[in-house]
Amino acid sequence: MQKPKITVIGSVNMDLVTTTSVRPKVGETVLGQSFSNVPGGKGANQAVAAARLGSNVNLIGCVGNDAFGHELRTHLKKEKVTLLEVKRNTTKQTGIAQITLSDNDNSIIVVPGANEDLTPSVLDHFENVIAESDILLLQLEIPIETVEYAISLAATHGVPVILNPAPIQLLSAQMLEKVAYVTPNEHEADVLSSMEGVDLTDNLIVTKGKHGVSFWENTQEINIKSHAVDVVDTTGAGDAFNGALAVAISEGKSVRDACLFATAVGALAVTRLGAQSGMPTSDEVEEFLSKLEKKS
Repeated sequence: MQKPKITVIGSVNMDLVTTTSVRPKVGETVLGQSFSNVPGGKGANQAVAAARLGSNVNLIGCVGNDAFGHELRTHLKKEKVTLLEVKRNTTKQTGIAQITLSDNDNSIIVVPGANEDLTPSVLDHFENVIAESDILLLQLEIPIETVEYAISLAATHGVPVILNPAPIQLLSAQMLEKVAYVTPNEHEADVLSSMEGVDLTDNLIVTKGKHGVSFWENTQEINIKSHAVDVVDTTGAGDAFNGALAVAISEGKSVRDACLFATAVGALAVTRLGAQSGMPTSDEVEEFLSKLEKKS
């Protein structure tokens, strides 16, 4: 079977990860257990997830001409993700995410940096890449006008779009009508449901962490359970799910089967430290699913 062609348009960041047993209160200083720099950004995370599962992946993004930018370029090449840089001469620093890990959960502050140079006009240079894709995967860590333009380009060429609306912000009903699948978490789904004119029942896939995922099938809500695993780091779990969903949909799987596959990928991802380093390969997912089948 031919490998799916997936194009991701999104953020490329360096994650600055601190682990602590006590999450600091306002004005409080606490001692942490560890600190590390790991490749991140929702766009890059989802691109790596899809690439590790065997897809041909193009990532349209922007990093700075700094140490983090050089490291991320090298890393993405190693992960077999083709980074199509929109602006090699940017004066902005590479985007970062400050991540605090505590009690098996995370809190995150993102500073976009060079990701802000991913403007609508630069996408015209990559229209052929989008047009030749089996699916386009988007998030909201880049300018919203760029997301809107990318969706319009995809619609022009009949390319289905998966939109992961994170971090959540105001979205137009007209834009969402052009999207094949919208994949919020529960909080993001609540915000979307409150937006005027937005009705996402038919194309909504809601991730619920340890409670699995839900979607609608023939006007009926379907719930798929998560898997019991030893959680190490939940950072990137949603990105693992979205990357896997894009792969499964591109391969022609039904929404149900795609969600079953993506849920397994997300479960495996949280058993390791780091967003991208935790993404499983297709062989690891097959082994995981095989073991589950034998137990059932």
